[in-house]
Amino acid sequence: MRVFLLLMVMLGLAACAPTKFKRYNGPEVTSVLVDKSDSKMLLFHQTKVLKAYNVDFGRAPEGHKQFEGDGKTPEGTYFIDRRNPNSAFHLSLGISYPNLADRAFAEAQGKAPGGDIFIHGRGPRFAKAKGDWTEGCIAVSDKQIEDIYAMVRDGTPIFIRP
Repeated sequence: MRVFLLLMVMLGLAACAPTKFKRYNGPEVTSVLVDKSDSKMLLFHQTKVLKAYNVDFGRAPEGHKQFEGDGKTPEGTYFIDRRNPNSAFHLSLGISYPNLADRAFAEAQGKAPGGDIFIHGRGPRFAKAKGDWTEGCIAVSDKQIEDIYAMVRDGTPIFIRP
């Protein structure tokens, strides 16, 4: 009986533990717009803005990402194509960079286009980072990425403007 009671208490405490995986029951996010000049990311349902976030970019924020290691955030139309629940940056959503045009341009220059571009949180290592600090990703706070991760589905278009 003691073992059973102890097990029930442990399960009850585990159920109360905070989790980074949120639930979202609102309108579908039909697109994401990132405006690099304003350091903003907007989540849309059709033409209605559902949420707006301040964001950080690659350490070289101006211009379109062209090559691996250039520190730039891509510009153009992409899709959310994967998610990483075990990200070193708390949670992350993958962006479909590089596309065919990005690969072709880099190849023509004899370089690699790079990849692994995500919308992500900060995680413990970059909790206090200031300014544009990523290697080309789009960063928000850990709390914000929890909401974004719950709201945005794979396949959602993301438009990244200069």
